[in-house]
Amino acid sequence: MTKPTPYRIGIDLGGTKIEVVLLDGDHHTILRERTPTPRQGANLYAAILDATVGLAKHALAQVPGGESTIGIGIPGIIDPVRGRVINANATSLIDKAFRADIAQRLDRPVAMENDADCFTLAESLAGAGKGYAMVFGIIMGTGVGGGLCFNNQIFRGRHGIAGEWGHIAVVPDGRPCFCGNRGCVETLLSGTGMAAAYQRAHGRPLAAEAIVAGARQGDADCRIIFDNFLEDFGRCVGGIISLLDPHVIILGGGLSNIDELYDTGAERARRYAFHPDPQTPIVKNQLGDSAGVYGAAWIGI
Repeated sequence: MTKPTPYRIGIDLGGTKIEVVLLDGDHHTILRERTPTPRQGANLYAAILDATVGLAKHALAQVPGGESTIGIGIPGIIDPVRGRVINANATSLIDKAFRADIAQRLDRPVAMENDADCFTLAESLAGAGKGYAMVFGIIMGTGVGGGLCFNNQIFRGRHGIAGEWGHIAVVPDGRPCFCGNRGCVETLLSGTGMAAAYQRAHGRPLAAEAIVAGARQGDADCRIIFDNFLEDFGRCVGGIISLLDPHVIILGGGLSNIDELYDTGAERARRYAFHPDPQTPIVKNQLGDSAGVYGAAWIGI
């Protein structure tokens, strides 16, 4: 029987940063560092691969004997048949054998999961989802993602796409989405989606943070956009409740800091759910932006 290693390395590949964490056998953090995600260059995939491998090697150098599991969360999915990345909003990863390339460079096995799955797993094990059998995790930031855990285990589904509610097309003539469809949940409930709605309505740019602040201060233009955002949130999350009936829904990502999601947004979600009095808790994450990287560490092999 293989002796379990006490060390775990997790890497979270995001749109703006790549983060690494090294945990000891008691889940204490030995190392936690970040580096900017490469976003330009002739071979962007190679640059991201180099940066990810570099962080992994840096963490491995801190481990006695170099014995550690490695798990990586990515903004996409590994096709279970071909082993290549699909459905990634980091488009340079699409159709690349990212997991195999990293494993070859490190000369060791590597686990890889969708970043929203890593977030949901971490919150299930050590955050707001502790004690709940079915946890649906939502990431709302630059994009929108989702993950599903049953009894502290990631549920992937037949094609590895379980929980990807951000790409349910809800507005037939809506904005184009990177996935090729129009009017996806991501085009409505992301920060970029809120900003785009303001741009379309008023002909000038305004970031999501400024729209929320303006709505709170009584700006009429901002209030309309923000109220539509909360209505869309209610409609889309109410659909999750009707479809899956999870024991808890946990929000993560930058937009999870919007307090109105937990009262007005939650009230509207319950109104749209197919139940006369749904009691589904809609709560903020407890692990903050640590969730994804710790979840990645806990999937490691």
